[in-house]
Amino acid sequence: MLLPKPLIERKHAKESGDSKFDFTEVMIHSLIETIEFVLGTVSNTASYLRLWALSLAHSQLSKVFFENLLAGPLHSASTFSMFMMYIPWITVTLSIMMCMDLMECSLHTLRLHWVEFQSKFYKGQGRQYTPFCYKATL
Repeated sequence: MLLPKPLIERKHAKESGDSKFDFTEVMIHSLIETIEFVLGTVSNTASYLRLWALSLAHSQLSKVFFENLLAGPLHSASTFSMFMMYIPWITVTLSIMMCMDLMECSLHTLRLHWVEFQSKFYKGQGRQYTPFCYKATL
């Protein structure tokens, strides 16, 4: 179980017989942890809102493409005009909409891996990262 630094110091102080306890240090540490948690929550919410905005833009674009390219030929019931407007509609759909879907999925994956994973499990605590090396270990 990981304990905050002031609590660890208090635990060691109790074991050594020294009963020194600094309440302000514990309060400051708790305040910093609370601020970090709130900022992380706001950051994750903003990340989800970006994905939601992409989803809304996707649905609005598909509606605009359909109304401008296929709605007219569907109402006129002309087979030739429907066929002629189907070609630009499918081209626009496959090029723009599929690229937008790809970008949306990539951003969602990046957000899950980077923002959420790093904020939940990683705490650097001021130590420099050193990669594992067998030569250094042996």
